[in-house]
Amino acid sequence: MVYAANLWLFFILLVGIILVPGMDMMFVLANALTRGRRAGLAATLGLMVGGICHTLFGTFAVAGLSKLMPSVYGPMLMIGSAYMVWIGVSLMRSSIVIDSVDGEAIRSSRAVLAQGIVICLLNPKAWLFILAVYPQFMSPAYGPLWPQALVMGAMTISVQFVVYGGLAVAAARGRDALVTNPALTIWIGRAAGLLLVVIAGYTLVRGYHEL
Repeated sequence: MVYAANLWLFFILLVGIILVPGMDMMFVLANALTRGRRAGLAATLGLMVGGICHTLFGTFAVAGLSKLMPSVYGPMLMIGSAYMVWIGVSLMRSSIVIDSVDGEAIRSSRAVLAQGIVICLLNPKAWLFILAVYPQFMSPAYGPLWPQALVMGAMTISVQFVVYGGLAVAAARGRDALVTNPALTIWIGRAAGLLLVVIAGYTLVRGYHEL
């Protein structure tokens, strides 16, 4: 697969995952509703900083797998793909909805930003997801890893900014759409699950050929 096509696959998967309502989205929504747009954007910035940390972690993991332990690179692709399939099937079978948001106002935007970083970094599913996904889309075959990391990191924080920042700016409208239309979030979650399964199927074959 050429590098451009590889990036498109990563981008599609990234958008699908970030659009799935979860802890990060609820954090942005709660702050935007309780303290307004500024707090919502501060929460978004905190999550973006966490996304940069995830990118650095994923890059070191890929570097270790491809250079220090090349014999496990293929099996890791397959294990990661199997994990992605499990997440995808779970999402396809789920009925994700967002309930009404309650919460106390946080004192300052700086405090919101710090909370966003902590929430992002303490989410164990995010770290497992990075371990599963990054070996699929970052490879020495495409050249040095750090330029690839910069591109993937930029894509990650850009999608976070568009999705979470857009939700923060239009918090009231976003809340009505998500809270009063549970079918919308159910559809988003199941569509993202199907996307994961399709891409994981491709990477399972790719991992097999790396054995």
